[in-house]
Amino acid sequence: MSRAHSEHGHGQDGHCHGHGSEHEHGHGHDHRPSRSVAAQNKGRLAVVLALTTSFMVAEVVAGLWTGSLALLADAGHMLTDSAGVGLALLAVWFGERPPTPQRTFGFHRAEILAALANSVVLLVLSGFVLVEAYHRFRSPPLVHSGPMLLVAALGLLVNMAGLLVLRAGSSESLNLRGAYYELLSDALSSVGVIVAALVMWKTGWYYADPLISAAIGLFIVPRTWRLLKEAVHILLEGVPPGIDLEVVRSTLSQVPGVLTVHDLHVWALTSGMNAASLHAVLADGADFDTVGRALRAAAKASFDIEHITVQIERAGCAPHETHR
Repeated sequence: MSRAHSEHGHGQDGHCHGHGSEHEHGHGHDHRPSRSVAAQNKGRLAVVLALTTSFMVAEVVAGLWTGSLALLADAGHMLTDSAGVGLALLAVWFGERPPTPQRTFGFHRAEILAALANSVVLLVLSGFVLVEAYHRFRSPPLVHSGPMLLVAALGLLVNMAGLLVLRAGSSESLNLRGAYYELLSDALSSVGVIVAALVMWKTGWYYADPLISAAIGLFIVPRTWRLLKEAVHILLEGVPPGIDLEVVRSTLSQVPGVLTVHDLHVWALTSGMNAASLHAVLADGADFDTVGRALRAAAKASFDIEHITVQIERAGCAPHETHR
């Protein structure tokens, strides 16, 4: 069913004529959904961007100086942290732009595209670290473990500060969750670097550097893959997590004045911003506007659906149902 519904029923004789769809009657004059979680946390994203970017340069220089792959891997994660948070901020800026005649839902999907880009970059970086670790297993180089330990400890502090800043919004926004996961993986990477540095410092066993690097890469992959799947699910307009389509249908069908609900679709504009479209068959004697408002209220209260478009039809005028 098209997202842009007709504002009329299925006949021209008055018997099957419906009023406007609910996005007209239920939303007043402001059709834009409320601000996303990521937009509400853009100040925190800016703080994290400043932290990660300021430390990234020092960590890259230290990694090249000490010859540590683990430290360079950690620096690479810090680089993706900065890029990821920067993308998240850019996506928030796009997401706050008002809808246009060409983009009637606005730019909220930019946040999901940023999360998708972050996950792809992380997967590529993890693959690079694993390949380089394999080569170093064959011939482990000398590593300056003392400076490596100091820089890794400072990196861990920076990552912990960033995690504390983003923690509040990471459970509600896929975009923020992507940035949070990058910081979490980088913090764990820093812990691994610290362990490797201590081992090499005390024992001179330089295999610890590629071993820890490989462990970091393997730890990141499954978590990043889940993030990638969630982003693709939203882009494909899948039903949002936690919403059962049959429960939505049953609940809305019980609204007074509604006989049945069909051609139901529920999707997410971005994390935490759900939308729906449906056809509702009107009971005899029921009022179009009253039923439309009641459907919108039920969808908002029960399923947190921000935007709903309803096509109302009289009994006997509903077309053959092609979507369950």
